Amino acid sequence: MRPAIKVGLSTASVYPMRTEAAFEYAAKLGYDGVELMVWGESVSQDIGAVKKLSRRYRMPVLSVHAPCLLISQRVWGANPIPKLERSVRAAETLGAQTVVVHPPFRWQRRYAEGFSEQVAALEESSEVVVAVENMFPFRADRFFRQSVERMRKRGGGPGPAISAFSPSYDPLDGDHAHYTLDLSHTATAGTDALQMARRMGSGLAHLHLCDGSGLPTDEHLMPGRGNQPVIEVCQLLAGGDFAGHVVLEVSTSNARSAHEREAMLAESLQFARKHLLR
Repeated sequence: MRPAIKVGLSTASVYPMRTEAAFEYAAKLGYDGVELMVWGESVSQDIGAVKKLSRRYRMPVLSVHAPCLLISQRVWGANPIPKLERSVRAAETLGAQTVVVHPPFRWQRRYAEGFSEQVAALEESSEVVVAVENMFPFRADRFFRQSVERMRKRGGGPGPAISAFSPSYDPLDGDHAHYTLDLSHTATAGTDALQMARRMGSGLAHLHLCDGSGLPTDEHLMPGRGNQPVIEVCQLLAGGDFAGHVVLEVSTSNARSAHEREAMLAESLQFARKHLLR
């Protein structure tokens, strides 16, 4: 009999609360572990402190999300090349199976040129899986304007139809060994999520279980609250040889109370358990 798929909670799911709150909710609600989002919050950057939280709440760290968001470009330094290696070493220290990383931004030229080789080399030198995540084109919002401005300052720049990611926001264009599928990002990009899961095939190593309605913003709705084929994707994983983890990366920032946030996270876990049953 195939082992059950482990379901984790991203520390990003409790924002604007701190990292410890995610461990507390995960332990209380019965999640199998936590995904550490490394970003501006100080504890998320302190792997020793995270390890203590893991022991205190008896919640393993299943995965580490490298600090590659626009808002975390200065976390662990400005150079993304050593930051990715540091993320893998952090995962090793924490006993995590996976590092989630986004494709490079186009203005990160040196990083982008060697990204595929660095990912492959890190996987060869470690048991940690480096799973490159699908993204989406930045629309005419402040982040898109900032990215275009950066590229123009460095000599030319794309028009609004060009992805800010290199080679694109579809990680399969980079021909990597392992991938993370994010169902909010497929909604924002207008990508067929089920088709992408099938294209990733055995390389699909990690799932960010969430939802979206197709708005030009990254919504990270609770699964079942948008228009993505979340049930079908879960069933695809449950019926196959998927050996990775499923992590709830949902937004609870609009919760009006701790009770409401807990209910949202409990409902998300229940959804995952139901549709990932083997």
